[in-house]
Order: sequence, then C-alpha cells, then structure tokens
Amino acid sequence: MPSNTEISVAQLGRLVGLPTAPVIIDVRTDDDFGADRRQLPAAFRRSHADVTSWGPALAARSVVVVCQRGHKLSQGVAAWLRLGGISAETLEGGFEAWRDSGCVLFSEAALPPRDAAGRTVWVTRARPKVDRIACPWLIRRFIDPDAAFLFVGASEVDGVAAAFGAMPFDIDGAFWSHRGDGCTFDTMIEAFGLKSPALDRLAVIVRAADTARLDLSPQASGFLAASLGLSRMYRDDLQQLDAGMVLYDAFYRWCRDAVEETHNWPAGQQRQG
Repeated sequence: MPSNTEISVAQLGRLVGLPTAPVIIDVRTDDDFGADRRQLPAAFRRSHADVTSWGPALAARSVVVVCQRGHKLSQGVAAWLRLGGISAETLEGGFEAWRDSGCVLFSEAALPPRDAAGRTVWVTRARPKVDRIACPWLIRRFIDPDAAFLFVGASEVDGVAAAFGAMPFDIDGAFWSHRGDGCTFDTMIEAFGLKSPALDRLAVIVRAADTARLDLSPQASGFLAASLGLSRMYRDDLQQLDAGMVLYDAFYRWCRDAVEETHNWPAGQQRQG
C-alpha cells in the first residue's frame, strides 16, 4: 500500500486521460530514459537537479513525480515541490512498475519539436468537425497538455506550418493524416504507440463518424450528430475545440468504464412476451 505521499499505479491509471488528471513529471536520468524513451501519458520531462527553477510554475497544480523505481529522485523532487506549497506525490514503483503493469505509454520518438514555450504546435484546416477535434483531444489528454492548435484556410496550412514551425495534420500529403481505411486519429494512436482498449474502442467510433461508415459502430451516428451540432454552435474554431473536448471526454469515459451499463426506465418494468 502506498504511503500518504505516493500514488499507486492503479490509482494513477484511473486518472490519466481525464481533464482532472494530475501533471506528470518524469525525472528519470538520461541513461534510464535512453533505455526506454516511452513516457507516461502527457508527461513532461524535467531534470531533478533544476527543480527549484521549474517547480514554481506548477503552483496550484496537482503533481505526480516519476523516476525509474520511485526512489530518491522522485521522492526528493516531490519533497521540494511540497516545500513550495505544491501538492506532489510520487508514483509507487516508478516507471518500471507502470511499464510492467501494461499501462498506456506513448512513444517520445514521434513527438514534433517544441516551441520556445515548450509546447508542440499543430496546424490544420479551419471549421473542424470530427478528426480535427479528435486529434487535438488525443494530444492534449495523452501527449502534450499544453499543445497549441492553429486553424487556418486549407490552402494555407503548409505555408503556416513552414512559417510558424507548426506540424500539419489531417490534410492531404501530411504525415499525420488518413492512411488506408483509417483516419488521422488512428494514425496518431499507432504512431505514438498508445495501446489502450478504451482508445481502440473510441477510435472505431471516430473512424466510423469521420469516414461515413456509420455501420462500424452503433454510437457513430449520435457522435457525428453531436459533432456537427457543435460545428454549427460555434463560429470560433478554438471555442468549438474547447466544447468538443467535453464530448470526447464523455465518450472516452463511456469507452473505458460504461460500455456494459444500460438505462432502465421505467424502473422495475417487466419484460413482456
């Protein structure tokens, strides 16, 4: 059982991918990170030696610190953060315990370069509907919580990408785009190595809605209707993205926790026949 300053793998696993997830700080040494460059979902890499420099930026945030085995580096960093009034825990057993439990990890190798503010920057076509909301949701929940998204005219995506150091997605000819029968959401799940039954289930719904194959999932028609409704509600693409994040959060929780649950009304109604 973890101490009052530790969080177990199972406990953290219930939080990742949610809007209320803690900030995960990976303080593994360069040697340990070099041996396995995968990271916990939405984790930030930081040096334990510089905690007094980067720590204050985490004020008012809940933090989980991860080192290789959950010993001196993560416990020392968490103690420094708590000294500064920041709510900080360590992951019991560290990266090795998380990895060995089969919890979701992402591949750092596919990550685009970050800007001066430490964010990945992405650009795509304006007026998003499905895939161009799905991909930002996936990135912010599992890859880079601070990622920036630019929505521009379709003919300007490549030019904006070159001028502003942004990564184009969901546009013809881009690396991050449709492949075969899959959509860009599928491409990102595969390229980032995100292995999760809940994400796989959500990917079927997104693919069905985005590629007009509603027969792939009974949830796809309602999902598409909600997505198109949001696109009519918001003129500003960033406002639509914020609203769409809630939709994807809800469907992710259904995919993870509620697929077997049914609605029973009227209560106690007897089956006829």
